[in-house]
Parts: sequence; C-alpha cells; structure tokens
Amino acid sequence: MKATLGSLPAHDDGWAYEIKWDGHRTLAHIDAERTRLQTTSGRDSSERWPEVTAIGRGLNASTAILDGEMLVIGEDGRPSFDLVQRRDPSVHAAVFHVFDVLSIDGTDTVDLAYLDRRRLLEQVLEAGDHWAIPPHHVGGGADLLAATAAQQLEGLIAKRVDSTYRVGTRTKDWLKIKNRNRVDVVIGGFSTGAGNRSGTFGSLLVGVHNDTRLRFAGGVGTGFTQATLERLTALMRPLTTTTCPFDPEPPSAVKRTATWLRPELTATIEIAEFTNDGHVRHASFVELKDDR
Repeated sequence: MKATLGSLPAHDDGWAYEIKWDGHRTLAHIDAERTRLQTTSGRDSSERWPEVTAIGRGLNASTAILDGEMLVIGEDGRPSFDLVQRRDPSVHAAVFHVFDVLSIDGTDTVDLAYLDRRRLLEQVLEAGDHWAIPPHHVGGGADLLAATAAQQLEGLIAKRVDSTYRVGTRTKDWLKIKNRNRVDVVIGGFSTGAGNRSGTFGSLLVGVHNDTRLRFAGGVGTGFTQATLERLTALMRPLTTTTCPFDPEPPSAVKRTATWLRPELTATIEIAEFTNDGHVRHASFVELKDDR
C-alpha cells in the first residue's frame, strides 16, 4: 500500500500521523526458518541487510509479514537516504522501522482497521538493536509536521484510523506530506533540452559558494512553467561562456550536454535535502532571487 502526495488534512478527526522516514520501503517475511526481506519491486534484499534478518528473535509468533522502512542513520543522528544507497555496513548499521503488519501466523490482517493493526503490531514484535516500531500520533498533525521540519526530517505520513491495508494500491487513505527546504543557488549552466524543451533547456546546473569556489550542487529540472522556461532561456543566452564556473568541475556525464554560464544569476529552489556529496535532492525551481 502506497501513499499519495498531499497536504495536511483540513481536520485531524479520523487521522493518525507517523514520521516519514527517508529510506527503502521493505517487507519482512518472517518464519521459523529464515527472514526474507523484499523491496517494492519484489527483489530479495536479505543479503544487503543481514543484521535485520535476525528480526525473528523479537517476534511473538511463528510467522508474520511486516511492512516498514529500512533506514541508515548518519553521524548527525538523522536518517540519510544517501547512506541507504551506498552505505558501508562496517560503519553504518541498518535499522528497520516497522509500521504495519499484514499477516500473523498465516492469518491476514490487511482487512483490519489501521489502529487495530498497530495494536497487533505492538503485541507481536519486540524492539531490537536493528528494528523498532516508531510511534504514531492520533491527531496533532500540524504540530508534528512543524517538529519534523525543525529537526530537518522529510515530513509525515497521514493515515485514516479506520483504513484497511489495500495491497498494491496507491490511495488517499494514506497521505505523504513533505517538508521542503528553500535554498539559494547560483546558476552556472544548463543542460540541453529535448522534446517539448528542445527550444529552451533540460535543467539548470547550479552551485553553492564554498569559500572562494563555486561548488557544483547538481541539477534542477522541475518547477518551470513554459513562460519561465522561455524567460530563463532569454536571460541565460547572453551569459554563455566556454569556461566552466564550477570548481571542481562536474562529472563527465554532466559536462557532455552542458552549456556554461557566467555565474551572475541566483535562484531560489526547494529541495528535500543536500546529499552527502553536496548535491540537491528532489530540487524544484521557485524563482530568480532578483525577482523578489
């Protein structure tokens, strides 16, 4: 079951909230013999997270299917999607945050209401070093969302308290509510556009100042109206140069389709976070800073 991207419900009545953890969605199929961890694409990921396959030790049942998020916690104490993708197991251990139960001892629980499934989950699973049941909150969505923003977490999942678990469905019974951070970046180039952007550009290539250098911070390819694409193209064309403004230069894959600019335009963008490499993640254009 998947959440639909949305905003906070207008009223808290009938809604529970969980923190949205930034990791890999995972199902754990547990029985007496072994635990199989499964990705959303159906791939077996057990070998990637060996420390979590011991979760059966904390199960107060013979078998179960659990749903949750596989996390890796960074040095700052926050989940890091970047570390999930390229973690070193000898340095960063995984933690499986379990938020739902689909089956216990061969009996499906998907037709039970959300709050009933949560109560069963807390009875059937005891916390361990590499798995936990994160708390949920009935009501209080606005305060909890503000708290996640203050802690630089991704946001919330809102779930109807009476909703059943609809396998394989993206539904508005679950809402994904994201915090977005606004940052100012320098436009140092753009990539070649294709299709309906063949006359403008594909994405902005942006950077942030690091001492006296302009460090490459990735691309911004969304958030543009057609009018914005055309206006930015007109503003950028006179600034084209053969000299890359970024130090160090971006990877070769970026340079192959790049047109460099004198770094004179600054934009405000919304991002989920900066990755460990210093690149913007889930970036969307907001405005040129000079337009304020």
